[in-house]
Amino acid sequence: MKKIKYFYNTHTLRYEKLITPLRVKLLRIFGFIAAALVTSVIISYFAFQFVGSPHEKLLVSENERLKNRYRDLREEVGDLQQKMSELEKRDNNVYRSIFEAAPIPDSARAKAIEFQKEVALVESMEDDELVSSINASIKNLTNRLEAQKKSYATIEKLIANKEQLLAATPAIQPVRDQDLNHVASGFGYRIDPIYKTVKMHAGLDFAAPQGTPIYATADGVVQLAGFSDGGYGNHVVINHSYGYETLYGHMVRVKARRGQRVKRGEVVGYVGSTGKSTGPHLHYEVHKNGQKLDPVYFFYKDLTPGQFNEMLKRAQASNQSFD
Repeated sequence: MKKIKYFYNTHTLRYEKLITPLRVKLLRIFGFIAAALVTSVIISYFAFQFVGSPHEKLLVSENERLKNRYRDLREEVGDLQQKMSELEKRDNNVYRSIFEAAPIPDSARAKAIEFQKEVALVESMEDDELVSSINASIKNLTNRLEAQKKSYATIEKLIANKEQLLAATPAIQPVRDQDLNHVASGFGYRIDPIYKTVKMHAGLDFAAPQGTPIYATADGVVQLAGFSDGGYGNHVVINHSYGYETLYGHMVRVKARRGQRVKRGEVVGYVGSTGKSTGPHLHYEVHKNGQKLDPVYFFYKDLTPGQFNEMLKRAQASNQSFD
């Protein structure tokens, strides 16, 4: 039931019904609405300051997602950088130390300039574009790393082959000769001791007492071991692979056997004077792909530069060979 309000009229000295004019009612309604609006604005302002608007909540959520994605990307980039550092370390060891070659071509340096341009472009991108760009860069870098790994795997095989090649290359003297007193005749045209004519002498003669040990100058497999009517007498031929062969002639006794695998420094026989020989000595030859080479250039492992120069002088002296 609607309440009826009365007021005391001092002029009539009576209680009369209170009638509110329409104008006052409208003003009251307008005032209430205005107060409600102002209050809601104030409440919204303070609420948004501490709580945030729906749009801000979306932005905060999106920002958090981007932060998480950036963190993941940083971890991926860190992992890739670590792998790249390992590859660079191997690069320094493989290319510069072993092959003595520059692994970075000029084209790669030109790419570094292009990379700086890409960095400037990335800095101007929006967040989504930046993430997409980083993802593309990581994918490209990952593919390059995989390709580089395959390349280094090939290089490691080459290194292994290089080690085998070094082991198969003649590198020491076939007899112990620290004082270089055993070099009697070198590679080249020499006077034949029997026919007294100038003939090609295709090896080095090491004069030494009979029974002096003879050493394999590189790893290999004994191809021939025994007596020959061709003038070498008791001799040994070792196949070192990679086109290298060495011959050891005029032995008093052969120790190695055909098919035997020998190591550098292993005794294969003993100095003698069998075959076409005028005295106890070792005739030593080095062959590469069937061509006879000067053995004096294959003593790098047990001679100093000074000793090598001295041996070179003695080997080049014009004299008479022992065979």
